Amino acid sequence: MSKIVDYYFTPASPWSYLGHQRLEAIAKRHGAEIRYKPVDYGKIFPVSGGLPLGKRAPQRQAYRLFELERWRKAVGVPLTVKPKFHPVAGDLASQLILAAEKQSGKPGALALPVFRACWVEDRNLADPATLSAIADEQGFDGAALLTLARSPEIVARYQQLTQEAIDRQVFGAPFFIYKDEPFWGQDRLDFLDRALAE
Repeated sequence: MSKIVDYYFTPASPWSYLGHQRLEAIAKRHGAEIRYKPVDYGKIFPVSGGLPLGKRAPQRQAYRLFELERWRKAVGVPLTVKPKFHPVAGDLASQLILAAEKQSGKPGALALPVFRACWVEDRNLADPATLSAIADEQGFDGAALLTLARSPEIVARYQQLTQEAIDRQVFGAPFFIYKDEPFWGQDRLDFLDRALAE
């Protein structure tokens, strides 16, 4: 497949969730492959000038809520604007997504269910039992998948993808790279769509 989109994201990002299904639809329409790459923005932000949500200025935090509400309505995706368990560490959830890909051979197999757990169902992505249950619900052996997610192989893969993102100048979520052209944010998906059409 000649059209490949590298997709850097974290399940802790509402913007990644808001754009996720649209990205998949765009890629399908153009016959493009998505490489799902959950990464650690806790390591990316310090080297790219970003700040975690709790450290942003109050006016920025307040405006973010308006934007989330606008985009929720605009794209017609269910979204809890202020979920119970957020901000949340997304590392283990990201590793679970990578483990599911390795075990099933299906890239992104658990991405949407993990997103929905946080942004629709008010579930705690930092809780191992919750992650195991999410995996069970999708037909995986949750306990086994959680063990794989914590394995040195998957942890190393997560760290490698994070360093790759830093090296490729990724700074926000979601972030897409197609033919070395960067697209930051779910609000840039129209531009990615056009690029894939060329």
